[in-house]
Amino acid sequence: MGSENWYMDPGLLCFDFCHQVQGTIFPAPNFNPVMDAQILGGALQGFECNKDLLIDILTQRSNAQRQMIAGAYQSMYGRDLIADLKEQLSSHFKEVMVGLMYPPPAYDAHELWHAMKGAGTDENCLIEILASRTNGEIFQMREAYLLQYSNNLQEDIYSETSGHFRDTLMNLVQGNREEGYADPSMAAQDAMVLWEACQQKTGEHKTMMQMILCNKSYPQLWLVFQEFQNISGQSLVDAINDCYDGYFQELLVAIVHCVQDKASYFAYKLYRAIHDFGFHNKTVIRILIARSEIDLMTIRKRYKERFGKSLFHDIKNFASGHYEKALLAICAGDVEDY
Repeated sequence: MGSENWYMDPGLLCFDFCHQVQGTIFPAPNFNPVMDAQILGGALQGFECNKDLLIDILTQRSNAQRQMIAGAYQSMYGRDLIADLKEQLSSHFKEVMVGLMYPPPAYDAHELWHAMKGAGTDENCLIEILASRTNGEIFQMREAYLLQYSNNLQEDIYSETSGHFRDTLMNLVQGNREEGYADPSMAAQDAMVLWEACQQKTGEHKTMMQMILCNKSYPQLWLVFQEFQNISGQSLVDAINDCYDGYFQELLVAIVHCVQDKASYFAYKLYRAIHDFGFHNKTVIRILIARSEIDLMTIRKRYKERFGKSLFHDIKNFASGHYEKALLAICAGDVEDY
């Protein structure tokens, strides 16, 4: 991630449970899954697929409502809605519409599976998902992965990665982070361990660093980061960037950023995906869908604060057609946001 500390403003540094985080997609009022299923059936069965109708329904319903629509669709037509979407749609628009239909744990599992199967591994996807998910989300993701692919997520990560990067991912995927607990008396000691790990850089020190970052609670780590700054005179992110490199370094920095402000982390990931990687579709789609009911509205605010232009504006500039319409609908931008 480089040495960017653009969201280290102390005024913004607060835990996610202090933030008024907000998504962009909410349950639709007066919801009728049977009527929605009927409309989708008509949209998909016509001579030419009515993509606008698909967008209008699937981006304006919560995930739980979409699952009910899928059930009604199956009862009504005897067919699987995801299978029909895959058959009728193509390219990135298909990825968005199909992605919306997965329950959140299944969507994470789907993304991780595709990040590891076939030639090469998408390390950035592994980092983004595993550094940012809660214990509960990780547990459900592991269950979904086993159910969907008859594979063990931990075993697949172990076989597809290596070194301290692998060790850190394996620690995160346990979902054993302490929750809601802070011990100020331990913060200075933990900070000292992190400082030594940046100085010594031995295998043992790397292990100690990742153990602290993967297992301590967010409130505890916030105290540790403050103590680290006091001890070393620099932020932990700068120290990690100075001391380490490769995917291990990127993963450690991602964990720190998620502790400090998860919405800012995702805003930065979106900005890079749009501007530095020539609109990296998979990353943009994954973040918009995965965060749509959690904190996407907050991510939009962080994006505008830090980059001047709105997320809505940047998506409009880089995407087109129904793909653009679908992304903008999830983003829930409007003219004022342009």
